[in-house]
Amino acid sequence: MRKILLPAIIIAAALLITVRLYYLQILDDSYNEASDNNAVKIKYEYPERGYIYDRNGELLVANQPSYDIMVTPNEMKDTDTLEICSLLSITKEEFIRKVEKAKVYSPRLPSIFLAQLNKKEFAAFQEKIRRFKGFDIVKRSLRDYQVNEAANVFGYIQQVNDYIIQKNPYYKSGDLIGRQGVEEMYEDVLRGVKGVKRIQRDRFGREIGPFKEGMYDTIAVKGKDITLTLDAELQKYGESLMFEKRGGIVALEPKTGEILALVTAPNYDPSILVGRKRSENYTKLSRDTIGVPLFDRGLLAEYPPGSPFKILTGLIGLQEEVIDENTTFICHHGFFYGRGAFMKCHDSGPSKLHNGIYNSCNTYFASTYKLTIDKYDKPKDGMDAWSNHLKSFGLGNFLGYDLPPGRRGLIPDGDYYNRYYPNGGWRSTTTISNAIGQGEIKMTPIQLANMMATVANEGYYYTPHIIKNIQDGEIDEKFTTKHETTINKEHFKPVIDGLYDVYNLGTAKSLRVEGIEICGKTGTAENYAKINGKRVKLQDHSVFVAFAPRHDPKIAIAVFIENGYWGARWAGPIASLMIEKYLKGEITRKDLETKMLTQGLKEEYDKVINGYYNNKQ
Repeated sequence: MRKILLPAIIIAAALLITVRLYYLQILDDSYNEASDNNAVKIKYEYPERGYIYDRNGELLVANQPSYDIMVTPNEMKDTDTLEICSLLSITKEEFIRKVEKAKVYSPRLPSIFLAQLNKKEFAAFQEKIRRFKGFDIVKRSLRDYQVNEAANVFGYIQQVNDYIIQKNPYYKSGDLIGRQGVEEMYEDVLRGVKGVKRIQRDRFGREIGPFKEGMYDTIAVKGKDITLTLDAELQKYGESLMFEKRGGIVALEPKTGEILALVTAPNYDPSILVGRKRSENYTKLSRDTIGVPLFDRGLLAEYPPGSPFKILTGLIGLQEEVIDENTTFICHHGFFYGRGAFMKCHDSGPSKLHNGIYNSCNTYFASTYKLTIDKYDKPKDGMDAWSNHLKSFGLGNFLGYDLPPGRRGLIPDGDYYNRYYPNGGWRSTTTISNAIGQGEIKMTPIQLANMMATVANEGYYYTPHIIKNIQDGEIDEKFTTKHETTINKEHFKPVIDGLYDVYNLGTAKSLRVEGIEICGKTGTAENYAKINGKRVKLQDHSVFVAFAPRHDPKIAIAVFIENGYWGARWAGPIASLMIEKYLKGEITRKDLETKMLTQGLKEEYDKVINGYYNNKQ
């Protein structure tokens, strides 16, 4: 027994040691990671972001070189703080703060110390970097904008924050990420793939060459290029027409849903959000609470649509068979809908659908709306039917376009009014303002443009989108899926005829463009705001929607000008000019162009700032 006890103990001990070694070396990688952290230095190679082009192949966004200084706190030795501060033009306090921030991120891993050095700053630091242990330089690429427009479409690039790093392990401290616009929506496509180099170090921390001869290294892969549906010339022209104006312009290609122009005003030059002053400039933009340049009015602003909504009121009336083309209502400069309740109208005399559209008769469409709701036994059922028709146009919900911001707008239904009138008592006349695009209805300019594209298509639309092509990729199939409305195709023709005569006989006859058959609708939307706790009526908004040509439409457009008086004053001329620019490439209505390029509404906007409305009731 004694003879075998000692060998057994030795064998058992050897087995335990072998198992432990197997576990540590094969199964447990914690020691490998620790070893890698000490003996292997990881360097990332950052790829160029993909380029961005417009629909005609014009380069909109490229790249320019930039250099970031990285710091690994544990590797800092005998640092000449004053020399670094002098080279980089920073204070000693800034130096300490940046190093402390790096320690919080990780004492052993590199993190950003100073971002986006230009070539001159980089050359000065690179010359002496060997003297600064723990500091390194990483080359990145920043955006280089080839145009001064469309900042709201592009978005911008910023450094990732701690939340993003924790949420997505791909990103490390100092990495850049797209924010807003196509930079955010197509970040995974545009960013490319980082390259990784592993560098072997000796026990003194000196770099001695590639780890395992570079067998684990990977090269950076450039981001994919994308082509937008945007027409750069049309976008530029639209932004110039918004001189001293606030509002939005959205132009679509009806047959595809492609966004041709997406203008918000005021806007900003996208290049100011590049480089060392990006944060400072962004702060200035975000603190502008008057013009609000970071607020994309084309996508986010919810307005009462005004008279363009009458198009839908007429279509629903035809579909619900409460009117036909020859149904006639007599207008007495307005519509009485209850005791002491009168909706004013600038029209008078008999109105049918055709002249009701081109004269924008409130009486005609209020009467049509009332018949639509009253067709049903209960107001709730009538309101639900009306609401469902509108929602088939994509209204009252997110359209699903490929840009980050968006608002639903508001299309009320029966339940909406039941909440406001829990004891009942509401009826068609209670909500009569809906008939003319006022009341509770809210729409965004892109919803208005999509509505007009749907009318141009006689009952269908494609989800508006900004992406046209992805290098070696495909666009989302939802952008090629047709959406049908609940309105029969035959009902669109008489409405389109009326819209055509808005330009020939009606409220936009002064805006005609020789050689182009335009179908459009003017609008004036009431505008209220709270000032000193009181609801005050401000100057009305100017609204205009249109498509052209009348047959085989190529462009549908919505223009919304805040405080712009009436539709034909500001929004209408801009729509006509944008249509002519897109279809003909040149402008013949120089009278309209000169006015839009040189005149604006600054005095009107200043009234709010200067207290003009303070005593208004």
